[in-house]
Amino acid sequence: MSRESRKLDHIKNALASGARGENGLDDIHFVHNSLPETNVKDISLNTSLAGMDLSAPLLINAMTGGGGEQTEAINGSLAEVAGQLQIPIAVGSQMAALKDPTQQESYKVVRRNNRRGKVFANVGSEAGVSDALQCAEMIEADALQVHLNTVQELIMPEGDRDFTGTLSRIEAIVRELNIPVIVKEVGFGMSREASALIQQAGAKAVDTGGSGGTSFAVIENERRERPLEFFEDWGIPTAVSIAEAESSLDIDIIGSGGIRTAYDTAKAIALGACSCGTAGQVLNWLHTKGQRGTHESLEMMMKDITLIMTAVGAADIKSLQNAPVVILGETKDWLEQRGIDTRIYAADRRG
Repeated sequence: MSRESRKLDHIKNALASGARGENGLDDIHFVHNSLPETNVKDISLNTSLAGMDLSAPLLINAMTGGGGEQTEAINGSLAEVAGQLQIPIAVGSQMAALKDPTQQESYKVVRRNNRRGKVFANVGSEAGVSDALQCAEMIEADALQVHLNTVQELIMPEGDRDFTGTLSRIEAIVRELNIPVIVKEVGFGMSREASALIQQAGAKAVDTGGSGGTSFAVIENERRERPLEFFEDWGIPTAVSIAEAESSLDIDIIGSGGIRTAYDTAKAIALGACSCGTAGQVLNWLHTKGQRGTHESLEMMMKDITLIMTAVGAADIKSLQNAPVVILGETKDWLEQRGIDTRIYAADRRG
């Protein structure tokens, strides 16, 4: 099967399967503040990610590219939305364009339609420095995502089977690129041990990519004669992934994996994320509501985050990161078995 056909299968199967499993954010509960002393008009959504100043804690996360005119149209529309809302957008893996230069336009359209916005390039963990430089230059990127997708590759019939040397390649890319490097999971979550190693490698941020959103296990199993169904329950839920990373990192955290609402976003930030990425939800909006509906849905999401911050008594993102939340259920059980004291989150950490 060609890479172009595979990319189109990914889009089709992602829309058909939707989000799978629980992201764990239902276990996170804000402690109600009866005296917030806040005013909606004074709330600031400004945040910082990997040294970049952003006007909102949202980004359209890596989704597609390399599938010809169809993926070019998707990326073009999303780039326009991102530019209008002044939020970053990441392209899907550019490895397809490295192997087939005719696919470059499906990525270049993002910069062409969003000249001044923050655009993130994207390479697989098998990429070397030369690959990373080409991908960054292709779209005049402001940052580079290196994605980790071991389980997806193992399920993919034509996928990689050798994952040795990943960390050393990341270290080399960090050394040679003059833009921030973000290391991201693709829906199976990231442990604190992996997060710590990525920080040591010099990355400026991690994208925890927890389970609970679009499942590449389900997507790839649709393409197999003998599905590896055990991988469909694999992974670390988004809420756990963020808390695990927060417990071990001094670098920025992007919370992603089933981020569908403003409430999901606010909870992820309260666990320690400085920004949240959403992909599957945005793809669904674009498919069902078109470009204008996608713009309106994301705009409403940002307005709702402002209302939640007002209720919590958090005038800015830093305050929201330290607002008290109670962690219950499986998320609490998981974190405590991993030696992370969930009571810390229940205290008001704003000083």
